[in-house]
Amino acid sequence: MRADVVFVNGTVWSGHGFADSVAVRAGEVVAVGGVHDAGTAVDLEGGFLMPAFGDGHAHPVFGGLEAYGPRVGAARSVQDVVQAVREYAVARPDVEWIVGGGYDPTLVPDGRFDARWLDRAVADRPVVLRASDYHTVWCNSEAMRRAGLGPDTPEPAIGRVHRHDDGRPLGTLVEWQACDLVLDLVPPRAPSTVVSAVREAGRRFAAAGVTWVQDAWVDPGDGLVEAYAEVASGGPAVRVSLAFRADPAHWRDQAAVFAAEREKVDGDLVRASTVKFFADGVVEAGTAALLAPYEDDRHDHGMQVWRPDALAEAVAFFDAAGFQAHVHAIGDAGVRAALDAVEHTARVNGPRDRRPVVAHVQLVDPADLGRFAELGVIANFEPLWAQLDAAQEVLTLPRLGPGRGLAQYPMGSVLRSGARISFGSDWPVTSLVPFEGVRTAVTRQTPDGRPSGGWVPAERLDVADALRAYTQGSAYQAFAETRRGTLAVGNDADLVWLDRNPFTVPPADLAGVRVLGTWLAGRRTW
Repeated sequence: MRADVVFVNGTVWSGHGFADSVAVRAGEVVAVGGVHDAGTAVDLEGGFLMPAFGDGHAHPVFGGLEAYGPRVGAARSVQDVVQAVREYAVARPDVEWIVGGGYDPTLVPDGRFDARWLDRAVADRPVVLRASDYHTVWCNSEAMRRAGLGPDTPEPAIGRVHRHDDGRPLGTLVEWQACDLVLDLVPPRAPSTVVSAVREAGRRFAAAGVTWVQDAWVDPGDGLVEAYAEVASGGPAVRVSLAFRADPAHWRDQAAVFAAEREKVDGDLVRASTVKFFADGVVEAGTAALLAPYEDDRHDHGMQVWRPDALAEAVAFFDAAGFQAHVHAIGDAGVRAALDAVEHTARVNGPRDRRPVVAHVQLVDPADLGRFAELGVIANFEPLWAQLDAAQEVLTLPRLGPGRGLAQYPMGSVLRSGARISFGSDWPVTSLVPFEGVRTAVTRQTPDGRPSGGWVPAERLDVADALRAYTQGSAYQAFAETRRGTLAVGNDADLVWLDRNPFTVPPADLAGVRVLGTWLAGRRTW
């Protein structure tokens, strides 16, 4: 069969072995290896061709929208954040709400940010900034005034309002029912802005060699489904799976809405067949659910967003409606609740190919390690987190202590147990560039090489397993392993061209591997 395009003059990795070329026709791989007649040849110039990456957990719209607010993500001090907000506000005197995202929560050792610091930039308009973990909001005094936040404001059931010693809210809100006290007042983005954010996110992912993304937080009614549908109609840069967030307060009422939204976009390029559950929060904010108390507060086990029995009931309910479960679980108690929910679901709904996902998996009790494989649960890791960076040293380790600190992100242990793993970025929480995650998974070191030999070196992966987690693992998570994740005859031609062979690059240099081209079903997107 005559191919449309043949990729030659480089090294091809199919996901299982190596070849010298790939031929593509009508968006599908028609041959791997050998010499092929083709209308067009792509000269790989001695580079490397492999299956394109999938991102098993990200927030594309959050990332895209950060460009429409103050640029606080690169700020290296509170003063830098305040200055960025001031400059943004001065340049936009008609913008009523100053809204941004991505500030570094480690800029203050305890993660407690004061509204008065933002008041120095803007005092007469509300300012609302989301931390890079997207579990925390920092706002100014005017935003709190408009939300009616004061000493008598009760603590929400799911969230925390940090306070001064006299009970006045400080300006830092943690987890969604606390954050929503202010966020619910923020005017919605214009539909055109949301569409632009989706397109920008797609371009960013395509430039990184990614052709499939799990958007892990979609709230129906916020315009995201419609925005994705509009972008899909024009030839998107990536495929996207949408996960609707289930709310423990009214999840039964959401069922009909989720089903209706699913019908709007169900297709190859955009699907909406996943429901997202938050089992807990994050260690950095002290809201991840732990089996034993936090080291810095021996009376605090963190926060379970759902009662475990309610989580199990809700997961089973949406599973019966044909949705895939995607559970955020950070602490070992959160992971156990997620696994218990999957076990309950299989027991009450019977066997089916459900492929539940537990995302982040920061801490796993040894008794639960084998349950991922036993229950068919995909462990979705964000490999870039598995390093001793500032977040670990300033916020995480002081709260977990040394013992649990060395048990974090057990990627190697979960893989050796026989379970499937996939990789994600959680962008914009951290970088969406897969090779930054690959480097960290392989070395367990910071970019400057700390610590020597790697942090918890027993949990390191080799290059092949790290690449498979980003390709085959994500394809399996997407129910697409017979079409993507490997280069085989009949598979979609989702390809990424790299400037060098990652198998021969020194592990410390893997983050420097550059993407030269990306193809989605044979169509070049980068």
